[in-house]
Amino acid sequence: MPYEYYSLMMFGVAVVILLLGFPVAFSLAGTAILFSLFGVYMGEFNLTFLGAFPERIFGIMGNETLIAIPLFIFMGVTLERSKISEDLLDTMGLLFGKVRGGLGISVCIVGALLAASTGIVGATVVTMGLISLPTMMKYKYSPSLASGIVSASGTLGQIIPPSIILIILGDVISSAHQQAQLALGNFSPTSVSVGDLFVGAIFPGLVLVSLYIIYIIIIAIFKPMAAPALPPERLAEFSRKEIYFRAVKVLIPPFLLILGVLGSILAGLATPTEAASIGCLGGIVLTAFKGQLNMKVLREVMVTTTHVNCMVFIILLGASMFSLVFRGFAGDEVVHELLTNLPGGVVGAFLVVMVIMFIMGFFLDFFEITFVVVPIVGPVLLMMGLDPIWLGVMIAINLQTSFLTPPFGFALFYLRGVAPPSVSTMQIYRGVVPFIFLQLLMLVVLWFWPSLATWLPGVVYGT
Repeated sequence: MPYEYYSLMMFGVAVVILLLGFPVAFSLAGTAILFSLFGVYMGEFNLTFLGAFPERIFGIMGNETLIAIPLFIFMGVTLERSKISEDLLDTMGLLFGKVRGGLGISVCIVGALLAASTGIVGATVVTMGLISLPTMMKYKYSPSLASGIVSASGTLGQIIPPSIILIILGDVISSAHQQAQLALGNFSPTSVSVGDLFVGAIFPGLVLVSLYIIYIIIIAIFKPMAAPALPPERLAEFSRKEIYFRAVKVLIPPFLLILGVLGSILAGLATPTEAASIGCLGGIVLTAFKGQLNMKVLREVMVTTTHVNCMVFIILLGASMFSLVFRGFAGDEVVHELLTNLPGGVVGAFLVVMVIMFIMGFFLDFFEITFVVVPIVGPVLLMMGLDPIWLGVMIAINLQTSFLTPPFGFALFYLRGVAPPSVSTMQIYRGVVPFIFLQLLMLVVLWFWPSLATWLPGVVYGT
């Protein structure tokens, strides 16, 4: 058997083991070690490749960009404990309550604000599912429409910065870009940072929120019973002046936090890692302002942050071992040959990779796909001339769509776990279908207008 086939077999075995439900990090590292030993036995692998693994660990430990991950996790978990989402949903619901579909619009806006404040997808879906879904059902919203709005809005944390997912993807894309440039003979390549991807994702994220809101307005016009206005007796509890005052009071703190985090990045005053520390401080101040900060809450935040952070980095170490052995079997050359020989050139290669990632998103988490698949296919696609920022945003939206797609979408599982018994699984599935098409439309728009993702980074960073 040609030794190049070992890399494809190794990838296939790893996917099967992951689908069987074994822990991700140990599945990746264990598959890599077993195949390396098998390769040595067959005389097709050189164990000196494994000598580079300690250097990779040291590189991960010394990667300043990755420090932003525990900081943003801390910020997100802190804000989750601050009960800010309850205040936002209640107040925004009152603000738009007179309009048919106003409560659904409020959920979308709050989802975007929480995404820009926390950056944690699962937590946002669960929080909004616990708070907004029962409220929408109480005011006679269609169960499928309400489920679709909550699921789609909850996944906005994947594309709207600051997102933990964008941090990881940005770091991987940056490494892939450097590899591609070196392979092309450019020994002084331009750098692509997490900040570039943050800035590049802003407009696509806002357009996606706008598409959601437009869809809700259309449904409210043609199917008013599916998205009714709030009853007059609920709106009569407060005067319009009181509602406006509450809205200002509730919106100012998260806006200041977003301004401090994203504004410092856009203004060039801070790197994403430095901005994350600003977010941590802002999260603590905001939680204290809400009267929710005490030693018990702080201890819970620290424990949760540690658990999530350990999960992310142990997967990163396992994926690092996997990619090292994969390259030892010349897997990168095999992938390069496969993609470059596909019909359709760069378009064909890009579409095949996007379809594969979309399907993998049914079964694997974003972390596994980003750590394992993107380092393999990223350099090849970038060598074919694709823009790294545009590619990163396209991958993020593609996987966001995958996580919404029945029957395996992770967001659907999150929502199903907290949805009232009156909301059936099929209603959840039907509700997300229109939003899946809206996200596919967003991918098409980005395909024809890539400047939607690349223009603002060029203005901010001069790239």
